[in-house]
Amino acid sequence: MANGKHETVKMPLVAYQNHRFLESSDARTLRILSEYLEPQAKLRRAGIHHTVVFFGSARIRPHDEALQKLQELESRGKDGGTGPSATELKKARMDLHMSQYYEDARELSRLVTAWALSLQQDSHFLVVCSGGGPGIMEAANRGASEAGGESIGLNIKLPAEQQPNPYISPDLGFLFRYFFMRKLWFTQPARALIAFPGGFGTMDELFEMLTLVQTHKMGHRVTIVLYGSTFWKHAINFDYFLEAGTISEEDLKLIRFADTPQEAFDILKDYLTRILKVRPAIKYPFI
Repeated sequence: MANGKHETVKMPLVAYQNHRFLESSDARTLRILSEYLEPQAKLRRAGIHHTVVFFGSARIRPHDEALQKLQELESRGKDGGTGPSATELKKARMDLHMSQYYEDARELSRLVTAWALSLQQDSHFLVVCSGGGPGIMEAANRGASEAGGESIGLNIKLPAEQQPNPYISPDLGFLFRYFFMRKLWFTQPARALIAFPGGFGTMDELFEMLTLVQTHKMGHRVTIVLYGSTFWKHAINFDYFLEAGTISEEDLKLIRFADTPQEAFDILKDYLTRILKVRPAIKYPFI
């Protein structure tokens, strides 16, 4: 009190509006819980029942972009300027080679989405889910969009910001702070996983899913398809796991390989038809 008058006391914030508190280590549990509850509420409102998850590299470009980059490099130096280095050309040629996986992921996602829409179920019964970023993730969301369906993007907050791709359905894009909560939402609604070539992140996600399926921690059945047998059999010697005795023959049966969008689609369609007990429509006009 000053000069007989009461001073105005500033009203404190309620805890859930106190941004400084919510960003503190004391509120970590609240942040984790939020990353469980918000997706759960959104997916429930959207009527999402099951997902087909696409994993793969964020660095794989669309074919037209990779081809343009190579052509630009090859044209350098023809006008008397400095030409590209051998390393630059080698990388651009590899990027062009790998770009086929982008196009295949796009086509496979289109096939899966068109088939899901043709079923005698609601439109959200089975949807494609990706990590929400560029590369194979973009291809998966793009293919679903081109089939006239919706798709999910589970993005992650990283030091080098990963921007959401433009093909994610507007109400089905999520941003996670914690990798383990993002993985939970990859796995919980998943009924199938298709893993395209990728780096450390893809390997981490793939082996997490394999471990959960192997140890029966999923609570439901999931089929796992590795797309691009040449890449996967060079990158990981699965047979040596068996030879060394670190996995069983039954564990190897958890993995299927595919090398074309149609081959992968046939595997997924057969499996999902059986486990989800879906009734196909009379025709499949989009396939």
